[in-house]
Amino acid sequence: MGLIQLLFKDPTAFILLSILLLYSVIFHEMAHGWVAYKMGDPTARALGRLTLNPLKHLDPFGSLMLLIVGFGWAKPVPVNLGNIPSHERRKGLILVSAAGVTANLICAFIALLLFRLIAPPPSETLGVILLLL
Repeated sequence: MGLIQLLFKDPTAFILLSILLLYSVIFHEMAHGWVAYKMGDPTARALGRLTLNPLKHLDPFGSLMLLIVGFGWAKPVPVNLGNIPSHERRKGLILVSAAGVTANLICAFIALLLFRLIAPPPSETLGVILLLL
């Protein structure tokens, strides 16, 4: 389901989810660039991609697809492995690649933690069902 359908069903949820998805994509891409920078590649920093500014990261078509289909993407952060010292290139490639997924997992963990702290306690019946799963 695309986000457009959610806009008409629950506008508040649409806004909250849109902001969450927007910044999770930004954190994902920024993580790639930050790890590359820490490994010795200044490309992302030189191009201004180590920022939380959505305009530097969002792809217009990818954002539109997110609204319509529910799946989208951002502009990939450029990484030049040639700038990483040769004895660390393999490690750099692995760490830079894993950085985006790790950022997604951290965002998901924080979101679940906040949900757990803020949300009202579930009813007893729902709790039993969740325990059985």
